[in-house]
Amino acid sequence: MRLPWRKTQSEAGPDEPAAPEPMDVAIRDESIRLGQFLKLANLVETGAEAKPVIADGLVLVNGEVETRRGRQLRVGDVVELKGQAARVSDQDTADDLPW
Repeated sequence: MRLPWRKTQSEAGPDEPAAPEPMDVAIRDESIRLGQFLKLANLVETGAEAKPVIADGLVLVNGEVETRRGRQLRVGDVVELKGQAARVSDQDTADDLPW
């Protein structure tokens, strides 16, 4: 299911709904599975928590609902869940995580 393109908070006008500003989360390899990335980015606490939120259609990847936990993400993909967003980045990019 394709959702309408949403502007980030800094791009949206005062009356427009905005997508959350994504934080960069570095991965070691060329790709990572969606369920693993949700945990890495701290969008869920455990891998077990990832399964139902994905299956219930609560996760967006690049603005589209994604229900496959094994979906392969690559650098540049943006994942949204519960008003938070994380962008897959490579290790050369400093992440925005607080630790």
